[in-house]
Amino acid sequence: MRKQGKNLNVFLMDGTPSGRVKCTMANWTGVSYRIPRTALELCRERDDLKQSGVYFLFGTDEANGRDMVYIGQAGVRKMGEGILYRLQEHKRNPNNDYWVQAVVLTTSNNSFGQTEISFLEHHFYKLAKECSRFNIKNAAEPSLGNITEEKESELFEFVENAKVVMGVLGFKLFEPLIQIPQSIQQNINNDDLLLTLTRFSKKSKQQIQAQCKQTAEGFIVLKGSQIEQIDSQTIPTTIAELRKNSSIINGQLQENILFKSPSYAASFVLGGHVNGRIYWKDENGKTLKELEQR
Repeated sequence: MRKQGKNLNVFLMDGTPSGRVKCTMANWTGVSYRIPRTALELCRERDDLKQSGVYFLFGTDEANGRDMVYIGQAGVRKMGEGILYRLQEHKRNPNNDYWVQAVVLTTSNNSFGQTEISFLEHHFYKLAKECSRFNIKNAAEPSLGNITEEKESELFEFVENAKVVMGVLGFKLFEPLIQIPQSIQQNINNDDLLLTLTRFSKKSKQQIQAQCKQTAEGFIVLKGSQIEQIDSQTIPTTIAELRKNSSIINGQLQENILFKSPSYAASFVLGGHVNGRIYWKDENGKTLKELEQR
């Protein structure tokens, strides 16, 4: 069945792709803005940014270099203070200097109340957690609040459109790295190349077995892979930090992690500097290097 197309309007408010961006969609009351941290003051006269809504603060986790996001909500306060005022509070907070871009979701008809923004904040948090592309800075899961089933159905439609808009604005927060079964041992029937790394570790006396998928974005070490727990002296610093901050329990990886190169993916698994094009192999025992040469 052919997928339904969507008609979006992307407006470069400052005339440049790196400036403020407003995004709307045909037959949707939602309005979204991408605002650089440095451009908040330029938005002071925008009435729709004085409304209630949900916002996302995007930056980088200095501990491991991974993308980071904070997901929040803002209700209307006294003197018409809404989303923009909340963003300015974040900017003034010395503990919030990590973020460089904000994305705001509100409506053209000012229809969001506290119930709606609580539901959306909670749901967006859960979606981002499941997709595992970003480190989430929220200290705790936002409260869902009480909502009727009629309103829930309406807001789920808003969420689906917001996911599309978020991607158009350049943030793959709600796009899963890969669509795979819960267990990586099951057969994976799609076009992405499945690779395996198997090696007996002299350091830990353990059999290391990891699986990886080559996609258009890079190499994804899959959840459930066995990871060497002892670092070698040759391990790259960035990989050592990533291993330290990743979710690994008893040598088993608890999340999917994307790498831009096969060697970084293999180095993460084995805890040392290795050539991933030799270590990663397909189901027939062909190395990635051999597959590329063929």
